[in-house]
Amino acid sequence: MGGSAPRREHSLPAETTSFVDRRGELTEGRELLARARLVTLTGPGGVGKTRLAARLAARVQRAFPDGVRIVHLSGLHDPDLVPLAVADALGLHDHSSRPQPDALVEQVRERRLLLVLDNCEHLTAACARLAAALLLGAEGVRILATSRHRLGLTEEHLLEVRPLPVPDPDGDLSAADGCPALALFADRAAAVVPGFRLTPDNRAAVARLCRRLDGLPLAIELAAVRMRVLDAEQLLARLDDRYRVLTTGSPAAPPRHQTLRAAVAWSHDLCTGPEQLAWARLSVLPGCFDLETAEAVCADTPETRAAPVPVPVGAALPSPGAVPVPAAPPAPRPAGAVPASRGEGGTRRPFSRPDDVLDALAGLVDKSVVQRETGAGGVRYRMLDTLREYGLERLRRVAGEEEAARRRQRDHVLRRVEAYEHGWFGPGQPEAVARLRADRDALRAALDFSLSTPGEARTGLRLAGTLWFYWHACGASREGLHWLDRALAACPEPTRERARGLWVAGLLAAATQDLPRGRRHAADALALARALGDAAEAAHAEYVIGVIRLFGDDLPGALSHFEATVARGPVPGQHLSLAGLDQVELACALGFLGEADRAVEVCERTLRLCERHGEQWVRSYVARMLALAHTVRGDWALAERHARDALRLKVAVHDVIGMALTLDLLASVAAERGAHEHTAVLLGGADRVWAGIHAGRWGSRTLNAARGRSEELASRALGQEAFDRAHRRGGSLSLPDLTGHALQEPGRPHPGGPDGEQPSQDGCAVRLTRRENEVARLVAEGLANQQIADRLVIARRTAEGHVERILSKLGFSNRSQIAAWVTARR
Repeated sequence: MGGSAPRREHSLPAETTSFVDRRGELTEGRELLARARLVTLTGPGGVGKTRLAARLAARVQRAFPDGVRIVHLSGLHDPDLVPLAVADALGLHDHSSRPQPDALVEQVRERRLLLVLDNCEHLTAACARLAAALLLGAEGVRILATSRHRLGLTEEHLLEVRPLPVPDPDGDLSAADGCPALALFADRAAAVVPGFRLTPDNRAAVARLCRRLDGLPLAIELAAVRMRVLDAEQLLARLDDRYRVLTTGSPAAPPRHQTLRAAVAWSHDLCTGPEQLAWARLSVLPGCFDLETAEAVCADTPETRAAPVPVPVGAALPSPGAVPVPAAPPAPRPAGAVPASRGEGGTRRPFSRPDDVLDALAGLVDKSVVQRETGAGGVRYRMLDTLREYGLERLRRVAGEEEAARRRQRDHVLRRVEAYEHGWFGPGQPEAVARLRADRDALRAALDFSLSTPGEARTGLRLAGTLWFYWHACGASREGLHWLDRALAACPEPTRERARGLWVAGLLAAATQDLPRGRRHAADALALARALGDAAEAAHAEYVIGVIRLFGDDLPGALSHFEATVARGPVPGQHLSLAGLDQVELACALGFLGEADRAVEVCERTLRLCERHGEQWVRSYVARMLALAHTVRGDWALAERHARDALRLKVAVHDVIGMALTLDLLASVAAERGAHEHTAVLLGGADRVWAGIHAGRWGSRTLNAARGRSEELASRALGQEAFDRAHRRGGSLSLPDLTGHALQEPGRPHPGGPDGEQPSQDGCAVRLTRRENEVARLVAEGLANQQIADRLVIARRTAEGHVERILSKLGFSNRSQIAAWVTARR
């Protein structure tokens, strides 16, 4: 899709285990999505709503040219963040001051996509408000939600996800191998007992077991893991005993809830003491987590209870020192409340050795309590919501245990964030960005704990302020402002943390074009920093004041401001990234005012600084400024070279705003060099990226004038019809394809050869048949498969087969790529 490319965690998940047949629900779900714009899968916990939604979305994704995106809401607890989480999943970076969800609706108004909202039950009202706004204002958006309860909208169509059917254990079981419940048990049992299969001897016992578990998939999976040590008859007998104990005295509980609780509790009882403790403590972690985080939250070592070690604020300059996080007092532990493993000499802390947490985590993975996931950042883990809820319930039985675990999680997050900020002006930026994106749920949990727990707000303000580089560089201004507003309101005292929080809030407000608010925050930050005698935070506030002048088109004022700060030089404790950006903004003002030679001189000096440190983010802006300066000189070849360097660096750190600005610049260069079709493609792509940020380019006269000149030159040379075709082609490209095209590197879309020839991945041309070319042209006209079938007088299934073969031959993944390819051939 256009705009920012959605990240991997928001695409449809890869299936790591087989999907048990739910043919009826899949068929009904497809039919509902064909005629309704809001479909909610409802059902009890553990019934398989998330898995079914993912499979259903995969089945229908080709009907949505702008893709399918899944938003996991289980780790989100603040209803105000729901629109921001959805925007993040869609790769949108709204930098306007418009209220949500209005801004989100405006950004997706022209898109055709399927949005999957997973686990809505604890945020029902917020999800309903968002869904209502999207249904009203974005006709091309359809929503597939999963929830234990309906959202309550009149437009909502419900699909109840029922437990898997189970045959009568005393009836004819000769065809039972095809029964979904028994097939699920057999599949999961075979994973722990290689060679296990259903036989005449075990079918009845397995059927009784699945019936005892009410056909609930999660309960069946948890039970099947025990086949490692028990056979089906033993498993059934032990589960019956456990079920009688658990359901005694709770007649009011729904039967399926009793069943699932019995299965979960039995799995808990079969865990070792350290595994039970790890289960409870890990339940405070929302979303996915890595081993390092698990060790920090679970471990009983003194290091995990200590305050984070203060680190310098800057990357290379001495710092006045950071405010330490208050040390958490040991939580009270009543006797017998915390499971402990026993050694030869008696009891010891369960996690006193380095490998203890890993051993417990491995045990939980083996028992299917924790799921192992593999991604680009390495191995991560996730606990299903039902199991996490049970773990939290156990943790809360001991006074202070939950707060202590959440504090350990928060302190770990703060240590990690401060380490990333300390090294931000260096070669580790891409890794830091990737890790922080993966840890978004953990960041939110840490901030929420700090701002909702008495005595912790100052630490929350410290964390929100330390994340300035993430909020600013990664397009998260709106969310950063959300947390900073809360933190600043909770901490009115004149502290260094408040001074930092104010200038960061000012910078983010300016990024959303709320310049008066940004100016006010920055001025307050500067006054407070000076009163505290903090030269570093004063310098940071001065940077924001200068940027606001630049954003406000006060070029002479911005020039004099940054001339003064650059002449002064970095102050002790100032972050090198912000000292470098002082020089970038000076070069920017010089370039816009036509002083190209001075701009080049400033950029080359800053470039040397970045290269010494292996820095990429500031360097990407330096490269863009060099390109801008060379456009003023009229050296288009050199301008293009530097602009491409800038784009490569911005892709590396996923700076979407920087990519949009640089694509505009590359379009300007292409227009001046006479590459008019290339200009139109770049403008189409850039306009789509800007639509995910601010369609009006923040109302900047400078940016819009440059874009207008590029369009004027290209459309005059090509003619309006040819310009529009190329512009549409650029707008249909995904962000990776668009940047690849702009860089003219391997992997970018090829325009294709004559008569349907398209280079394959190995460089050889593939040829479409005459009928496939006809179908491709109809796809480009926007026809759906049934319309294509009607036009060509063929069966719908035949039309679907043609489309699938075209996608396969051309190496494409969606219909919009076919349309772009057809347009390019014309």
